[in-house]
Amino acid sequence: MERVSGLLSWTLSRVLWLSGLFERGAARQPRIMEEKALEVYDLIRTIRDPEKPNTLEELEVVTESCVEVQEINEEDYLVIIRFTPTVPHCSLATLIGLCLRVKLQRCLPFKHKLEIYISEGTHSTEEDSK
Repeated sequence: MERVSGLLSWTLSRVLWLSGLFERGAARQPRIMEEKALEVYDLIRTIRDPEKPNTLEELEVVTESCVEVQEINEEDYLVIIRFTPTVPHCSLATLIGLCLRVKLQRCLPFKHKLEIYISEGTHSTEEDSK
């Protein structure tokens, strides 16, 4: 009976794997990173702009595509955010970056390292750092 049960279990997992309903190892990895990126985005999209009554999502300061998550090892992840200030001379871009960092440090349920950048070509201080 144990042998039949093992064979049935193996057959079922094989059928699910072939049908795409069950993913193994590396095939699952991109989907997990996408889910973690959406989790990050859901946390930061509701942050309010320091100067306006709108959220960062409403002002398109952050979008789903500006969040990237990479696996460092089994337990740690690298979260990369590239946000776009509302205007090139935004004086509060640093504060927005700090708000993003604090929100994620307080709320993310998984171990992470944060890298927060201003999107290339979107802020006037970009030339100052070169």
